[in-house]
Amino acid sequence: MIQSKKFKLSNGLRVVYHRDESSPVAAFNMLYDVGARDENPNKTGFAHLFEHLMFGGSSNIPDFDGPLQMAGGQSNAFTSNDITNYYMTLPSVNLESAFWLESDRLNLLDFNQNSLDVQRKVVIEEFKQRYLNQPYGDVWLLLRPLCYKIHPYKWATIGEKIQHIEDAKIEDVRAFFFKHYTPRNSILSIAADLEFEKIEELADKWFGSIEDRSEYTRILSPEPIQLEKRVLRVERNVPNDALYIAFHMDNRMGEDYHVADLISDILSRGKSGRFYKKLIKDNPKFIELSAFIMGSLDNGLFVIAGKPVKGTSLDAAYDLIRAELDLFSSEIIG
Repeated sequence: MIQSKKFKLSNGLRVVYHRDESSPVAAFNMLYDVGARDENPNKTGFAHLFEHLMFGGSSNIPDFDGPLQMAGGQSNAFTSNDITNYYMTLPSVNLESAFWLESDRLNLLDFNQNSLDVQRKVVIEEFKQRYLNQPYGDVWLLLRPLCYKIHPYKWATIGEKIQHIEDAKIEDVRAFFFKHYTPRNSILSIAADLEFEKIEELADKWFGSIEDRSEYTRILSPEPIQLEKRVLRVERNVPNDALYIAFHMDNRMGEDYHVADLISDILSRGKSGRFYKKLIKDNPKFIELSAFIMGSLDNGLFVIAGKPVKGTSLDAAYDLIRAELDLFSSEIIG
């Protein structure tokens, strides 16, 4: 079990610390409680856009990566529909550099048109490359709005459409920052070989004076219960037919979440999974077939994705999967 200590600054920033004496390298992670679900439906993709903008320089540090690399560190980030996460690794002896860099961009990002123009082009290119110009890339652009009609999970993290990023203005970016990028809306977690008191000292030194700013209250309409099957058939220039089946499931903190997670493992985890044994090995009807959960903080999706072999229609593939699910539901799992 990993032992950790926690404390909170007066401005609301929560800090979690684990002392790791086994490594000279420290891990520094800043999580912001903002994701694609927090976006304006007419301005989607902003959470992901910010993942890029946060590396574009802050009020006192025009080059984020340069000083970090000089300190022997590296950084990256990711965005989901629920959170935006930034992380760094660097020698523990240079950990204060991470505090300096992260606190400065939280305090005040450098809002300038050049940075917005550059990062907007990067995000648009990513949208085209990953979602529009590769086989099966647009699956989540199609599947999410089929599954969600009300909840903002109905658009992907990249955004609903490129136009929303193309139309982003400096004032939109600034408003998004001051609404969501606040100490109270973030969690700093650190693992390093330093005394706990040193972490408290550094946290207060670099983050303690940052203004609390306004507190964001998330109000989301729950997705209505789906009462009938929804089907969407599309044609694309892809190597093989593909079938995606999605079921609504519990949220990440719900009592049934881990049940769904276990079911997905029984069905498709490795070569011992039922899907592999029944429909790939013994009766080869699929090239690949998997089941997984989305892990969403609000009610998520249990997804089955497969590519049937040539000669097996999508209707036949669907029937085979349904038969396996019906059999699974009628048996006692030992």
